[in-house]
Amino acid sequence: MLKGFKDFIMRGNVVDLAVAVVIGTAFGAVVKAFVDVIMDLIGKIGGQPNFSAWVPGGVHVGAFITAVISFLIIAAAVYFMVVAPMNALAARRARGVEETEAPSEEVVLLTEIRDALRVR
Repeated sequence: MLKGFKDFIMRGNVVDLAVAVVIGTAFGAVVKAFVDVIMDLIGKIGGQPNFSAWVPGGVHVGAFITAVISFLIIAAAVYFMVVAPMNALAARRARGVEETEAPSEEVVLLTEIRDALRVR
């Protein structure tokens, strides 16, 4: 029973997942700090970075607006800091590897005929 648990824990994908969670948590802290900076800049422009106190007509929509703005900033940060560079790296790697098509049956037949004529 303990051997099975040890094998499960030592399996590569469990260790990879643990590393991903740790890195994700650390990256989440960086992104949250970046969002705080952006929200402070919004506060400097608009006077208040947190819209939670905004209650138009008695409806508490300010917290929702703050959450939406935070989400958009987080999504932009993740896109421009992770996704775009990874896509560029994948495109650069793909340029280095050219896929070759298999020749059609006609081309193979014509090549065989040409080679046979050369031998004569």
